[in-house]
Amino acid sequence: MKFLITGGLGFIGSALIRKIIKETDHQVLNLDKQTYASNIFNLKSIELDKRYTFVKGDICDEILIEKLLFDFQPDYLMHLAAESHVDNSINNPSEFIRTNIFGTFSLLKNSHQYWESLPLEKKEIFKFHHISTDEVYGSQISDKLFNENSRYDPSSPYAASKASSDHLVRSWFKTYNMPILISNCSNNYGPYQFPEKLIPLTILNAIQGKKIPIYGNGLQVRDWLHVEDHSTALLDIISKGKIGETYNVGGNNQIKNIDVVKKICTVLDQLGIDKPAGSKSFRDLITFVKDRPGHDLMYGIDAQKIYKDLNWSPKIRFEEGIKDTIIWYLKNKKHYL
Repeated sequence: MKFLITGGLGFIGSALIRKIIKETDHQVLNLDKQTYASNIFNLKSIELDKRYTFVKGDICDEILIEKLLFDFQPDYLMHLAAESHVDNSINNPSEFIRTNIFGTFSLLKNSHQYWESLPLEKKEIFKFHHISTDEVYGSQISDKLFNENSRYDPSSPYAASKASSDHLVRSWFKTYNMPILISNCSNNYGPYQFPEKLIPLTILNAIQGKKIPIYGNGLQVRDWLHVEDHSTALLDIISKGKIGETYNVGGNNQIKNIDVVKKICTVLDQLGIDKPAGSKSFRDLITFVKDRPGHDLMYGIDAQKIYKDLNWSPKIRFEEGIKDTIIWYLKNKKHYL
């Protein structure tokens, strides 16, 4: 199969591409704008593979999108390109509206034209998979986890832009019968994640002896999903998912932010990493800061649908996944510090 993947130099996109190139015979065309959160290092291990092609470009560039679709002739389009940092969306929402909403529209419009032009046998294969987030559901207000029928209630400009793009993708299925799939995932973690996110920020601040900031009281709960498990789920969805359906992908790991940070500190202590002068533990670096506006208290994914329909489940336990992630950053800190 031929995959056109947007945002493939990002954290999740690069994990997906590494898996495809290393574990299958498929071809990949990676379209990435190379924003601040993109990193060529993420795909260094496969960049010379003949089945991999990189194109620098913007998903809002309709002329480029049309050319890539008709020249490359993908069987699958997997759309991961997005502005994704909530803090940035609060301070500068315009780029989130442009990339996440108009960019998705650009891809849908041109993918529909491409799909309509295909011969019947290839037309029946093509799928457009939009990769989204659990943040579209807003904050979990009871013990009931988010499922595919949960009401959308986004809190931040980022979450609202992703909710908007989800609705656009569904409308192309309902209006034009275009073969689409949507997945909404919980918080990813693992190697290669950009340092603005909680886990890599905590690791890198700690080993530099810097303060580890925690928003509010740190009691916000997130469901943590290892990026390798997520990549496996994405390939299962694109290959086995039912057209027009949404699949929630979660790690079944609901943990308070403060406990995630304390766990990282404990592992660093156990590994014997040099602590800041006068500190008995890396926990001494934890610093509570003013909470951000609209900060959702709790997310939790009910992933029963993908468990039952596609026989997928997460394999990496958080205890082992977080330790492996910490060790990876220690070995690769020169790329991030």
